[in-house]
Amino acid sequence: MPYAKIIGSGGYLPPRVVSNDELAAELATRQIETSDTWIVERTGIRQRHIADPGVSTSQLAIEASRRALEDAGVAASDVDLIIVATSTPDFVFPSTACLVQAGLGIKGGAAFDVQAVCSGFVYALATADAFVQAGRAQCALVIGAEVFSSILDWNDRSTCVLFGDGAGAVVLRASQEPGILGARLDADGSQMKILCAAGNVSHGEVVGDPFLRMDGQAVFKLAVTSLTQSAHQVCEEAGISFERIDWLVPHQANVRIINFLGRRLGVSDDKVVITVDKHANTSAASVPLALDVARRDGRIRQGDLVLMQGVGGGFTWGSVLARM
Repeated sequence: MPYAKIIGSGGYLPPRVVSNDELAAELATRQIETSDTWIVERTGIRQRHIADPGVSTSQLAIEASRRALEDAGVAASDVDLIIVATSTPDFVFPSTACLVQAGLGIKGGAAFDVQAVCSGFVYALATADAFVQAGRAQCALVIGAEVFSSILDWNDRSTCVLFGDGAGAVVLRASQEPGILGARLDADGSQMKILCAAGNVSHGEVVGDPFLRMDGQAVFKLAVTSLTQSAHQVCEEAGISFERIDWLVPHQANVRIINFLGRRLGVSDDKVVITVDKHANTSAASVPLALDVARRDGRIRQGDLVLMQGVGGGFTWGSVLARM
C-alpha cells in the first residue's frame, strides 16, 4: 500500500494589505470603534490581505496551485485528483475544484470541494491521503482557499477584524516512503450555532442571516479542548510519541488560542508556526499558507514531523500528522 507524501506547497495572498490602523479608520466612518491596540491584544492580528471586488476563490486557488506545482516540480497534467476546501465557493455549482482544474488546463481525474469551514484543509488532506492509499489517485492537489471578506458583516466588530483572504495548496504524491502518518477527523453538529453563516438563497431570495456569526468564548473553549484531544489521538494512531513532533502548524484563528493550545500540548513557542499576525484568519487557507511559509523560510525541512490542525464551524476539528 503506497503512502501519500507532501512534495510541494504554494500560497497566494491578494496584493491589498489592510493594516489594523487602516481598518480602524474605515470602521470609524461607520461609527464602529476599534484600534490597532485593541485588535492586537485580543487576537495577535496586525494586518490582513483583502481581495478586490470581483476576485473569486478559484482565482486565488489557481495561483496557489501553480506555485505548489512549481515547488514540487510536477506538471499540471500529472494531477489526477483536485480537492478544494472552501466555505466561499465561486458558485453553488460547478465546484471550485472544477474551476481550478479548468484554470490549470487539466482534463480528467476527480475534482470536488470539501466544506468543513476552518477545518477544511485538514479534512481535504485526510481525504486525498485515503484516495492515494487506496490506489485511486497518484498525484493530488489539495487546496484551502477563501474570500472570507465576502461573508463578513463589516458592522460587527467582533468578527470583521478577525478574517482575511488567501489560498494555500500542497501536492501529494504516491510514495514508498512514509508521508501522511495519521489523520483524525471529528465533528459535533450540536454546536453549530457557536460559529455559523446560516443564510442561504431560496427562490432568488436571501433567507436567514448570510453573515458569519460567532460566539468567541465558546469557540475558544471548544477549540482548545478538541484540538488537544485530537493531537494525542492522531499520534497514538500513528504510534509516535507526541514529544517527537518537530512542528505544530495549527489553524491561525487567534494567537491566544494558539498559545494556549501550545501550552496544553507542552510544545515550545519556537516549534509553533504562527502567521495570524500577517494573514489574520483565512479559514481553510490558514494551515496550508502557514505550512508554505515555514517550508519556504527553511524552518520545516525534509524529514520533519509536522502536526497540522484545523478547527471551525460545524463544529468541526481534525489533525493530520505528516513526515515531510
